[in-house]
Amino acid sequence: MTAHGIFQITTYFIALIAVAIPLGRYMARVYQGEPVFLKGMTGPLEKWIYRHCRINADEEMTWKAYAGRLVIFSVMSCLVVYLLQRLQGFLPLNPHGLPAVPPDLAFNTAVSFVTNTNWQAYSGETTLSFCTQMLGMTVQNFVSAAAGMAVLMAFIRGLKRTLSPTIGNVWVDLTRTILYILLPLSLVLALFLVSQGVVQTLQSPAEVGLLEQAKDGAATAESVQEIRLGPAASQVAIKQLGTNGGGFFNANSAHPLENPTPLSNFLEMLAILLIPVALCITFGRMLGDGRQGWALLAAMMMILIPLLGICLVSEQAGNPSFRQMNVDQSIGALQSGGNMEGKEVRFGIANSALWAAVTTAASSGSVNAMHDSFTPLGGLVPLVLMQLGEIIFGGAGSGLYGMLMFVLITVFIAGLMVGRTPEYLGKKIEAFEIKMAALVILIPAAVVLIGTGVAVVTRPGLAGILNTGPHGFSEILYAFSSAANNNGSAFAGLNANTPFYNLTLGFAMLIGRFGLIIPVLAAAGSLAQKKCVSAGAGTLPTHTPLFVMFLVAVIMLVGALTFVPALALGPIAEHLAWMRS
Repeated sequence: MTAHGIFQITTYFIALIAVAIPLGRYMARVYQGEPVFLKGMTGPLEKWIYRHCRINADEEMTWKAYAGRLVIFSVMSCLVVYLLQRLQGFLPLNPHGLPAVPPDLAFNTAVSFVTNTNWQAYSGETTLSFCTQMLGMTVQNFVSAAAGMAVLMAFIRGLKRTLSPTIGNVWVDLTRTILYILLPLSLVLALFLVSQGVVQTLQSPAEVGLLEQAKDGAATAESVQEIRLGPAASQVAIKQLGTNGGGFFNANSAHPLENPTPLSNFLEMLAILLIPVALCITFGRMLGDGRQGWALLAAMMMILIPLLGICLVSEQAGNPSFRQMNVDQSIGALQSGGNMEGKEVRFGIANSALWAAVTTAASSGSVNAMHDSFTPLGGLVPLVLMQLGEIIFGGAGSGLYGMLMFVLITVFIAGLMVGRTPEYLGKKIEAFEIKMAALVILIPAAVVLIGTGVAVVTRPGLAGILNTGPHGFSEILYAFSSAANNNGSAFAGLNANTPFYNLTLGFAMLIGRFGLIIPVLAAAGSLAQKKCVSAGAGTLPTHTPLFVMFLVAVIMLVGALTFVPALALGPIAEHLAWMRS
């Protein structure tokens, strides 16, 4: 760990908070229907959408109606993305003449982008046409992020409202999220990225001469290399802002045409956590008590920063096997030292470790380094951040509503400890809400552990790993942790483009998304119908340092009890083997 690396990380978090505060306040005004500076431009478009889609913006929905419309909309979106892939050979904007995507891969990819996971078992530039990338993947990057934010707004209304049977209008929430938040932010970021060299074109591939002749896989001499181009900047902007993560190119944000400079790297990392952090501010503003949002933000930071430190120290320490071979891994004037395998020299260890922690703390899944090449403890950190439920910031909207489920569990435990009915923000937390919160916590964990267990005892599951022993187990565990928690990043050593993994991971993504959304909306509907009670002498304040520490303890305890045995078979066992060697 260098002083320069610490400075970069500190600068990142300062800039993140500084930008998130005004954005959070702005989003609160958008969702509360208050005037904002974009109203003059987007207001007429918003009304046009309502009129032509026959949406009554004043219509309120029960939680069942809200959930039903959101699920139907997502199913139809999934079907459209699937058909785009299967028919892309007949559609325009396919300069490379790419054929239809195989059915199992098309299913996996459609589910992946609709659930905000963006797991990619394919190489983007050699599998998907420009038409599929733009109409399918980029559009879903907007819509899936908006869906998560809409569910969060419904839950906030459930906390705010008293004796109300409704929690809002899903179509209004989706429309305002896209028009007033995601589109403007993506436009600004895309222009910045283009200025840094991220490609945005519909031109055919560029051909460049090689410095010396090379041979391809068929032993044919080649003197020219084809470089695939495409409309990347527009997709990269929303993949980061919407915590989607799916790359236009196979190498994702390690690719120089997606992430060419240190400034583009900083902006893309900033975009990953920008909306999740800002939503904490939005939460406090909409509830009329900013301290509530800051308390949740503090709890998230208390978990993220120590885990980031573990990843950074582990990667900087390097590979003990190299030390036995007298390979110099120390920091010097000509090298950054440490474990540089799988990392871009232009980013170094600090920015690679920071990105790995940030992208798995959020449900982004984009990468600027290969996590499979991290040290065992360095790879443990992304695993743990996902397995906690993608609540340490998490996805756009989905991370905060997942964290709020942990808050309900925490106040329930606190109530049991002092013998009082648990309350949160004036609402009694009773059996139904705790059951829904338990489902949100247990469903992803069950999918991860069951899916991993099936994969490691079946021939199709074992056929996908490229490494034996603990590391091979980690590759499978990482894949199901990523899918069930809608992250999308991967250990690169797993060949996931097989019918077994395309189908099992596809169903894991579906369950991990809608198995959580429905209980969250059910809890929101239940809370909205309750009356608000005044705080008494025995009410637990939920904005104090004591509550923040209690919340962190509950999160870590649940995570430890659930996944430590599996982690012991993977990265922990691999680390002990390293130390013994």
